[in-house]
Amino acid sequence: MKELIYNSMVSRREFFTKFKSSISKEREVLAVRPPYCWDESLFLSECPECEDKACQTHCEEEIIIIQADKTPTLNFSKSGCTFCDACADACQKGVLDISKNSQEKIWARFIIEPASCLAHNQTICFSCKEPCIDDAILFNGLFNPVIDDDKCTGCGFCISRCPTKAISYEVIQNQREENDGTKGEIS
Repeated sequence: MKELIYNSMVSRREFFTKFKSSISKEREVLAVRPPYCWDESLFLSECPECEDKACQTHCEEEIIIIQADKTPTLNFSKSGCTFCDACADACQKGVLDISKNSQEKIWARFIIEPASCLAHNQTICFSCKEPCIDDAILFNGLFNPVIDDDKCTGCGFCISRCPTKAISYEVIQNQREENDGTKGEIS
């Protein structure tokens, strides 16, 4: 009997150890701007001059952090964006402007890493789907979640809820910036 219990514990340990390597990897942190941004150059020119950093202090979810270059970025490690508009309402420099960009969208594409995802590895888990109010995370049966990019607003709640940190994101170009010739990732 002791041997059976020991073997069960070893197999469970091996199972979760498989995920540990992907969790412990250092992931590059990319600058994702708060919603309602319409011009990346304004972040770089206006935000460093802002002394109040009101967007950060008014964020109810406390996901806005100020980087070394004194510009705001979002940190999804503990929560996500509710699109409450408080950051835009507080922005005195006009960088976050609802009148110019009222779309509730954060310019990031979220990705599920199958090797780290419990559901992709035949363990029932809906941790990422539960907080998704946009129904952007779809399951093929009980397993194999995928993110529907057309429905996803980039709120980021799924990142903080994933027990194995299997969800990451990449910054995508704000479509409004195509007009000013800016290419590549927002940084």
